[in-house]
Amino acid sequence: MSYLAKNYNRKKIAFKYGKGSYLYSTDGKKYLDLISGIAVNSLGHAHPKLVKTIRDQSKKLWHVSNAFQIPEGEKLAKKLCQKTFADYVIFQNSGAEATEASIKVARRYFYSIGKPNKTRILCIKNSFHGRTLATIFASGSKKMTEGFGYVGGFDHFIFGDHKSLKKKITKNTAAIMVETVLGEGGIKVIPDWCLKELRKLCDKKKILLILDEVQCGIGRSGNFFAFEKSKVKPDIVPIAKGIGGGFPIGAVLMNKKVASGMTPGTHGSTFGGNPLAMAVGNTVMDIVSTKKFLNNVKKSSKYFFSKLNKLKEKYPSIIKEVRGTGLLIGIQLHTDQTKFIKKLMDNKLLAIRAAENVVRILPPLNIKIKEIDLALKIINKVCSKIK
Repeated sequence: MSYLAKNYNRKKIAFKYGKGSYLYSTDGKKYLDLISGIAVNSLGHAHPKLVKTIRDQSKKLWHVSNAFQIPEGEKLAKKLCQKTFADYVIFQNSGAEATEASIKVARRYFYSIGKPNKTRILCIKNSFHGRTLATIFASGSKKMTEGFGYVGGFDHFIFGDHKSLKKKITKNTAAIMVETVLGEGGIKVIPDWCLKELRKLCDKKKILLILDEVQCGIGRSGNFFAFEKSKVKPDIVPIAKGIGGGFPIGAVLMNKKVASGMTPGTHGSTFGGNPLAMAVGNTVMDIVSTKKFLNNVKKSSKYFFSKLNKLKEKYPSIIKEVRGTGLLIGIQLHTDQTKFIKKLMDNKLLAIRAAENVVRILPPLNIKIKEIDLALKIINKVCSKIK
């Protein structure tokens, strides 16, 4: 028996080790991993530079309190700010912590300028911002909040309903928080024109724009951030997942204006920004943020989408739509996604579900074309056997 609580419905499979885009199970089988720990293993498994970084840093220093300066964190924060819109960074350990902290930053800003009643955050209904008490209520999902009481301070609008969005803004609204690409919600991309309108609306109403890039950020879209193509500058951006390449790191990026409210004692994290995590983050950043790397993500993405759309044409009664951007891909099905994902796994390809009957494809950002071809071959095979 397992002594783990049953809060996960785990598949009957375990892995012994990974290499690049592949995972090797304890019973000796080789799987093409197109989950990447849910967009976490941005450089695949056991990347030699990450292995070396962890080995080298582990011999020096793992953890030190944030009561002291941490040079590795200062270095990563500088890289993130120089690469993005941000002026300041607060390090966390996960995406949920990063979005939770983003909510605090937004509310604290208005408190600091004498507007303590501006606390409400406006979010998309059935989005996903994490699993803390605050973030499940921010997500607006009945399924996630059921049985956990009530945490107030959040209002919701339907994806794409601009009239509803505008009506929901009140004198107590502090910010609009949306995922630039909804991940769990079905791989739905917010168009560039919409992001621009959100920025204009926030400026007009004198509220903040929070763009949650926990899943779609750090090169996954083919740009460092998915919102960059729109030329929009948000006020706050939570990140996590890909920045650690598999090591737990989260962060809140913010501009100078909102950072002014975060004075000593307003927020803290025992492990956030620890030297070991920061060393890993610096190595990931050095690889993923380069123009050459990002261009390769775009190239791989273009190839993958092109081939998937051909499969959609070939199997119109099975594949309804191919969604997403970069290497954040959703295959919306007419048929049952659970059975489809099971058949993919039976053929040694790992994928994961999202809402709206979507099969989510999240390969390592350095996936090879021959590995994409293998994935396409397996998807084609599964489609051909579904009646």
